[in-house]
Amino acid sequence: MEFLSACNQMAELVELGIRDLVGTPLGGETVKMGADFTPTKKIDQVAEDCIITYLQEHPLCSLLVSEEVGKMEFEGNSGTIFLDPVDGTFNAVTGIPFYALSVAYAEKGVIQQAFVRNLASGETFTAIKGKYARCNGKSIHVSDVSRLDQCAMSVYGRKFDTTRMMELGQKIRRWRLLGASALELCYIGCGRIDGFVDLRETLRVTDAAAGMLVCSEAGGKVTDLDGKSIHFPNEVTIGRCLVATNGVLHDKVIEYLR
Repeated sequence: MEFLSACNQMAELVELGIRDLVGTPLGGETVKMGADFTPTKKIDQVAEDCIITYLQEHPLCSLLVSEEVGKMEFEGNSGTIFLDPVDGTFNAVTGIPFYALSVAYAEKGVIQQAFVRNLASGETFTAIKGKYARCNGKSIHVSDVSRLDQCAMSVYGRKFDTTRMMELGQKIRRWRLLGASALELCYIGCGRIDGFVDLRETLRVTDAAAGMLVCSEAGGKVTDLDGKSIHFPNEVTIGRCLVATNGVLHDKVIEYLR
């Protein structure tokens, strides 16, 4: 089955599966410790179970990398799927309508296709490497904002060491910490925000893979804190820092982070 079509089906299953858990204490109950060494909430587990059941019946990959289960092998194609079943769990549990299913497909370590759906609104971002980035089937492109004092940006910093992010924060016009990195990267792609910076060193491949492709295929730029290419290992226990912008602002952002 074609990957993005399969993602639509998986998203429908997840939406149905978590419908009664969104905005409820039950959805936020801790059910176990995930493979990423963070607590797995019931809403995460239900969503991931929906995807795993689907992949067992429709093997789209040979390896699944997901936040809760870690790594899981399938008898499918040679590719790898990176999954965040509910990106923005806190938002989902508290009823803030900004949380997503994030699915990326990779061949030989390179992300080839991406699917991110806002599970609250149904808005869907897709991308195919070297071809397009779209929102609800329509082409998208990053903003052309070129000045930090005119931009809107999500900037996440360490709780007890805010020095580095404050240097940048004093220059940008608007901070928007929305709480779901996959969607925030997609929001750069469609020009709603101009950048996303995560200095916490906790961003994992499952969080970022799909959103990064949408952002870059829409004309954006994604790097590490030094402006170099960023590479995530196939491990949910290893986090990275990340800088993503509309491209025009990128060098300026890197400069202030230094």
